[in-house]
Amino acid sequence: MPSTLRWMRLRPQETALIAITAVWGSTFLLVHWAMQHSGPWFFVGIRFLVAGLISVVIFRRVLRGIRWRDIGAGVAIGVMIYLGYGLQTVGLQTIDSSTSAFITAMYVPLVPLAQWAVFRKRPPAMAFLGAGLAFVGLVLIAGPDALLTLTLGAGEIATILSTLPIAAEIILISVFAGRIDLGRITIIQLLTAGVLGLLTMPVTGESVPEFSWIWVGCAVGLGAASCLIQLTMNWAQKSVSPTRATVIYAGEPVWAGIIGRIAGERLPATALIGGALVVLGILASELKLVRRRARE
Repeated sequence: MPSTLRWMRLRPQETALIAITAVWGSTFLLVHWAMQHSGPWFFVGIRFLVAGLISVVIFRRVLRGIRWRDIGAGVAIGVMIYLGYGLQTVGLQTIDSSTSAFITAMYVPLVPLAQWAVFRKRPPAMAFLGAGLAFVGLVLIAGPDALLTLTLGAGEIATILSTLPIAAEIILISVFAGRIDLGRITIIQLLTAGVLGLLTMPVTGESVPEFSWIWVGCAVGLGAASCLIQLTMNWAQKSVSPTRATVIYAGEPVWAGIIGRIAGERLPATALIGGALVVLGILASELKLVRRRARE
């Protein structure tokens, strides 16, 4: 029996996710620039505090009826944002924005595997194929040394670790999206990530950087972008499943690679092949084949 791909029409929610994916892809280069003038945890803290304050201005009226379950859901997602973006920012101190984006995209094959572990919902066989392709792509992105010695640099390792909380964030957003007020959960998760970022500074021995318009401009711009991204994700994933959302998010490293290329980043041929394998693995992990029954 022939197999056909299941195509889906783009709904407004999915179109919105495509738009914020392009915005998300552009943020890697800005963070990479900011890391030349600021420490990672200070920048993460300021970035998400700015995003949280913007969301407070937008949704200040809904704070009057805040409930404990709003706080619990927002804090849970905020912790994942803090860990995911924090580790990603640490990695961007030593690796290019394009490399970071392709490695970060490995969270996509992790989403169905994480759902299997948490909800006992076995992913399709294509998810395992996708994870394998993404891993091979990661090794190629890391370079010939990693291919020969099977070792990765500190930046690559931090970025790989960031994929775990990012995958958890997507799942948690889908779990709480239809139960919690959109404005309240957006405010709490952004402020939680910002506060935790600043509290991490003394633990890691990081100090407040010297004033620079570069990190200030990047923090304010990324704060506004983070508010837009989280708000859109919270809204859209009320009706878009985690697996469908992750297919859309697969375009994020492509946008980051294009913008990094325009900015002058030049990845070697092996890294480009590795990036292509990561994207292929992402798409393969979410591919569903539907068999048509032969008509009598």
